Amino acid sequence: MVVRREVLLGEVWFAVPTICVEDSPELLALYLPSGAAFGFPESGVFPAGRHPWQLAGHKTWSGHGKLMLHRPGEAHSVDLFWSGPERAFTGWYFNLQDPLRRTPIGVDTLDHELDLWWGADAERYVWKDVELFAQRLVEGRYPGMAEAIRAEGDRIAALLDAGQRWWDESWAAWTPDPSWLVPRLPDGWHTVPC
Repeated sequence: MVVRREVLLGEVWFAVPTICVEDSPELLALYLPSGAAFGFPESGVFPAGRHPWQLAGHKTWSGHGKLMLHRPGEAHSVDLFWSGPERAFTGWYFNLQDPLRRTPIGVDTLDHELDLWWGADAERYVWKDVELFAQRLVEGRYPGMAEAIRAEGDRIAALLDAGQRWWDESWAAWTPDPSWLVPRLPDGWHTVPC
């Protein structure tokens, strides 16, 4: 089990337990199964407010789960989604985030709100949450990071426009082991140093 935490302005404000599918020098692949419970600190003052999923009342991950592919040092993950009873692959989600930092219980990052989505049957990607990203900047969520976040999104878009695929597309056919249990957050997940 790998705890994936989001750290905002020095505070852990979200965590979720994941299953490690691959951990090699080139790739960390984490699976977030359906039913995995989210962790939100109960106390503390958060300069940018509470996590949006906490405010919306979301408590667990739903659906078929998602697979998150991370390359060392990269400021994004390539996330895969499936849907329907036949578990059909629906597409690639390029999640802009802080490069992962390893901790004693897992990894820390921070989602950057701005993303790209390339549906399985689409001819091209689309940008996601552009307006929400702009709002988060006004709220002070990413101090001094706006240009770097935009540059990473533009870099990914340029790679996609050039037809480059830096991930193994065979992951689209991956399925989780049916014997895997849904992991739980360990006690003290929010007190482990960032």
